[in-house]
Amino acid sequence: MTGADYLLPFRTKLRSMRTESFGADPAGARMERIRRSPHFVDGVFQNPVGARTRPSGSTVEFAKIYFHKEQRARRTPTGTVPVHATTLADLAAPPATGLRLTWMGHSSVLAEIDGRRILFDPVWGERCSPFPFAGPKRLHPTPLSLAALGPVDVVVISHDHYDHLDLPTIRALAGTDTVFAVPLGVGAHLERWGVPPSRMHELDWNETATVAGISLTATPARHFCGRGLRNQQHTLWASWAVVGPEHRIYHSGDTGYFPGFRDIGAEHGPFDATMIQIGAYSEYWPDIHMTPAEGMRAHLDLQGGRPHGVLLPIHWGTFNLAPHPWAEPGEWTKDAGEEVGQAVAFPRPGEPFEPAGKLPAEAWWRAVSQPIAHPWRRPRGAESVAETSRGDMDLAGER
Repeated sequence: MTGADYLLPFRTKLRSMRTESFGADPAGARMERIRRSPHFVDGVFQNPVGARTRPSGSTVEFAKIYFHKEQRARRTPTGTVPVHATTLADLAAPPATGLRLTWMGHSSVLAEIDGRRILFDPVWGERCSPFPFAGPKRLHPTPLSLAALGPVDVVVISHDHYDHLDLPTIRALAGTDTVFAVPLGVGAHLERWGVPPSRMHELDWNETATVAGISLTATPARHFCGRGLRNQQHTLWASWAVVGPEHRIYHSGDTGYFPGFRDIGAEHGPFDATMIQIGAYSEYWPDIHMTPAEGMRAHLDLQGGRPHGVLLPIHWGTFNLAPHPWAEPGEWTKDAGEEVGQAVAFPRPGEPFEPAGKLPAEAWWRAVSQPIAHPWRRPRGAESVAETSRGDMDLAGER
């Protein structure tokens, strides 16, 4: 380091130390477009409803819970997760009904819709982290390799957190002919990793791109973004409504519950299937992830307030990201579906199914988890967690 280096602004020095996994900050014409977004206010992207984006409550109390030996044991499976070893034969024949979903684990889903193949939030890496030696590690292997997956028409990204946007996976997909649909600002990461702008559709909320006869609309979500210690909130987060000639599907990405699900459903639904985040929730961050009860309510909102279509639970089972027991999201979502009469699919990771066909319904996680309590069941009509006032405030940008 030379003497002149000390004159560089600290932010510039910090940026120069970032590894490629951190991605890139939006700049130039991309940043100008971000500034013109109606959702970019006071220098940051804003949520549709105010949300605390940093953990609330006592850090000491959270640490006691998170690192407690018995609690840590409950956050991992007790045996080998029964992954379905997806084969070429599973995916070779087109779906008889025109729509097939294959949950690859966490939020990664291959959707085969009306003759097209769409891959949501693909994460094939071993850790959701900028470092190969630290961070949450997979609790089960990927059901098949990316190479064995076959051609993909569109890769859809919900936001830039490590468990949704994975450098080695994007690098592998950048070498194919696939097109990427991403929220505004996320294209900066992809460009740094080798995806040409000509193969990207970078969308603000309520903007739509059409690829091979399929429309993909970036719809609002209640979350946040960031891949570094300094989170500038300059990349957007989104859920996605995907509409083909015959079918409609929805992927929530990461989101807290908010009333906007009803608007999304009215505009783009009802959906043949929804992929809804129901894991990694906590009372320490109640505004940015949904509980199973809130996930079920979101699905019903998207369907016009009544049971309809099929709910595929996502964002659980693959990484240990919250204090709740490993299998709790699946167990509680099963309860929630039974309470309201909503069809829910529970495939093993890698197990394809058609929403209009026979659904995988076995509670497969029970064989490899400790018993899960059901204390959250409430009489019908009782006030839900999402309806309780929490005194929301927006801490994006440390304001």
